Amino acid sequence: MAARSCRFLYSSSSSPIATTSPLLSPTPSAATRRKLLLSSTCGTIASAAAASAMEGQGAPAAPGGKGSAIVVVDSHLHVWASPQQAAERYPYFPGQEPPIRGDVDLLLQCMDEAGVDGALIVQPINHMFDHSLEKYRAVRFNPNLWPSGQKMTNEVGRSLFAKAGELGAPVGIMVMKGISTYIQEIEELCTDYPKTTVIFDHMAFCKPPMNIEEEKAFTSFLELSRFPQIYVKYSALFRISREAYPYEDTSQLLSRVISSYGANRIMWGSDFPFVVPECGYKGAKEAISHVAGKIPVSSSDLEWILGKTVTQLFQGAWVSA
Repeated sequence: MAARSCRFLYSSSSSPIATTSPLLSPTPSAATRRKLLLSSTCGTIASAAAASAMEGQGAPAAPGGKGSAIVVVDSHLHVWASPQQAAERYPYFPGQEPPIRGDVDLLLQCMDEAGVDGALIVQPINHMFDHSLEKYRAVRFNPNLWPSGQKMTNEVGRSLFAKAGELGAPVGIMVMKGISTYIQEIEELCTDYPKTTVIFDHMAFCKPPMNIEEEKAFTSFLELSRFPQIYVKYSALFRISREAYPYEDTSQLLSRVISSYGANRIMWGSDFPFVVPECGYKGAKEAISHVAGKIPVSSSDLEWILGKTVTQLFQGAWVSA
């Protein structure tokens, strides 16, 4: 099972507001440095076997599945400096000291235990706009942090959105307060800049609808699938479920999103380290298979969701260490 040592820490330059700055990534300990080779210059790492699998040159065995070709990649997680690293080199933004541990050593330990092969790192608010180490591969729009009275479609937003498309950098959109308010802005941006790839965090924060208004919002989200450049993260299930672990009620969300977007535009994400005190990192990965079994989801679709979508979306970004 040599594949279990494969790791891809792809640095998504995602900040809490629209930006094109690179992602900060804490310096790893000596024990993990060999796994993080090249991360300071290009933000991606992998063993030769795993990297080739992610670039379509063969695949290592998946955890617990002897001979399986599925590569599992976490499309949404955060990493911040340890207290020692923050004191020495990578300070936290004032007032944004992390409430829980989220350093790279813990991440690698959790990935080993869960049998996860790779990950896409999203810049955490704990370092705010300090992207001091790695090059970026994507940007993030948080409309809640736009100046009061301003929209994502203002001059700055449109310029950044258009430039991201020119550079081939996907734009992640985090609509923490719900998608209804921003549908028109998103439609406008996607219509005017069809070359810009969009990724919705956490299923656009849609929970299983319980009333007409919520159903209308979720339907509007599903209708955005007409834009072929839009992808969806089926991530942070503890945030979008109304139930306790294993979040079975999200199966209805997943089923409808697969029907609208197709599994090849959906990707699983854990929301590490916030998921750790909720159900554990391994539990977050196992919940996907549990929920998928309730629909059910075909093995082919599950392969796309667990890793194939994100690896192909960021094809060429995975570097062998």
